[in-house]
This record gives sequence, C-alpha cells and structure tokens, in this order.
Amino acid sequence: MKSFHTLALSATFVFAIAAPSFAGPIESACLRSDRKGANRQLCGCIQQVADMTLRGADQRKAAGFFRDPDRAQKVKMSKSKSDDAFWDRYKAFGEQAEAYCAS
Repeated sequence: MKSFHTLALSATFVFAIAAPSFAGPIESACLRSDRKGANRQLCGCIQQVADMTLRGADQRKAAGFFRDPDRAQKVKMSKSKSDDAFWDRYKAFGEQAEAYCAS
C-alpha cells in the first residue's frame, strides 16, 4: 500500500511539473509563426482564450491559419454551413483574445 501512495504522489508531481510545458495547437502555431510580438506570454494567453471558447477541432483548424493565412480567407468566404458556423466561433474567439490578451 505504501508503494502505491509513493507511486501516485510521484506521478502527480511529475504531471504537475510537466503539464505547463504542453502547449496547445494555437500556442504552438503562434510561437512558430513569424508574427511580430509573438512570445510565450502572448501566445499562451491566446491559447487560454482558445481553451475557453473553441473545441479541439476548431483550435486545430485555426492553428492552420498561422501557416496558411489564405486558408482563413477561404474559410471565411466559404458558402458551407459548417464553415460559416466555425467562422462565427473563430471571430468570437478573436474578439475575446484581443480583449483579454491586449496589454
């Protein structure tokens, strides 16, 4: 029983230390981008807003816009109902990220 508790505490400790180093898709794309002002603090803030406002699939789709900005324009101009719904969520995310992370 003692070894189980030791193992559980060790696993919890390792996870607590390692967890902050995992960047989400938006943060990773932001950090890899050549955008002026992109830094760990700003990109992390934007990821936090993404975590509150976008589903995982939406985050991955939005992260692709950092690599291919033309793709964002194609999605925005798309006549697809799913792209329209995504764009509404993405636009709301962008507005919230700007308000929350601008400083």
